[in-house]
Amino acid sequence: MTRREIVTLAAAAPLAAMAGPAPVPGPGPAAAPDPAPGPAPFPAPGVKFGVDLFSLRSQNWSPFELLDYCAARGAVVVHFSEIRFIGSLEPENLKRVREHAAKLGIEVEIGMRSICPTSKMFDPAAGTAEQQLSRMIDAAGVVGSRIVRAVLGSSEDRRPGPIESHIESTVKVLKNVRSKAVDANLKIAIENHAGDMQAREVKMLIEEAGRDFVGSCLDSGNPLWTIEDPHLTLETLHPYVLTSHLRDSAVWLVPEGAAVAWVRMGEGNVGIDDFVRQYAALCPGRALSLESIVNGPRVFPYRDPKFWEPYRNTPAWEFQRFIALAERGKARGNPPRASSPEESRAREREDLEASIRYTRKLLEM
Repeated sequence: MTRREIVTLAAAAPLAAMAGPAPVPGPGPAAAPDPAPGPAPFPAPGVKFGVDLFSLRSQNWSPFELLDYCAARGAVVVHFSEIRFIGSLEPENLKRVREHAAKLGIEVEIGMRSICPTSKMFDPAAGTAEQQLSRMIDAAGVVGSRIVRAVLGSSEDRRPGPIESHIESTVKVLKNVRSKAVDANLKIAIENHAGDMQAREVKMLIEEAGRDFVGSCLDSGNPLWTIEDPHLTLETLHPYVLTSHLRDSAVWLVPEGAAVAWVRMGEGNVGIDDFVRQYAALCPGRALSLESIVNGPRVFPYRDPKFWEPYRNTPAWEFQRFIALAERGKARGNPPRASSPEESRAREREDLEASIRYTRKLLEM
């Protein structure tokens, strides 16, 4: 898992000053506590419930174990967001994954990391961005994925920036593989990822690359890492959505500015129930895939004028929507530390399963 237009540091700084039950493959999970109470259920027949396998990043399971686990919990889409989760891009492996998913009635989506050659996240050892993306397009054809999820980078690419230069690099790569993607009848889903882009910027990237073969992998948790209201992200990007990553978030005011933490579904304060309802209404037929991440607070010190250097083009009205969320939040600490790798893996599963129960209840599944 965004974009920009107007507001200078001088304009932004004054505003900142004012704002104040099935068997589990691999080791079995511990019993998960009940999820946060209270989703008001609504029918969403057009939504395809899925799981992003980053939710199970520490389990060290094979792709077949991951598919079994997700199928047992009602997923109809499994999103292999990184190559490591699918094992390898060898055609025989991909064919076996496709066959196993078909037996389970699961739709497969695949993805990769950075395709921006100027990003700090990009791995040149794996080849040029065009070569890496071309391999993924070929792999998608074999495994039966209609998309390839990719990212520009992370918040590190906003400093020193400007982010627009990285967007330009990514657009160039996408245009260079356009004919291959179109011939393969698939699309590239660019995520608003780890604080790299705001929604306006993602929209700009998609439009400049070509929305006939590029769209959005909309992440509901990452907007807060760009001081953006997730509902604004959805409002801006819903016409471009190809798939999604869903998780809840908490945001609250701190002396330096605001703090953000990712939490289980239903435990945040960003109005995730309304987000899901709006997504179902605006993006019918698209996957709604849980990406469970539970972490401690990350501080965004917007009261410091230096903070605004990467956000000079953020409109004040957009930032105010972020502040409105933070003003409703309550401080929280770090989640308890696991005493062992085994406990950490069990907690990872517990977090996901609590969010699955909450979301399925919300969707009346």
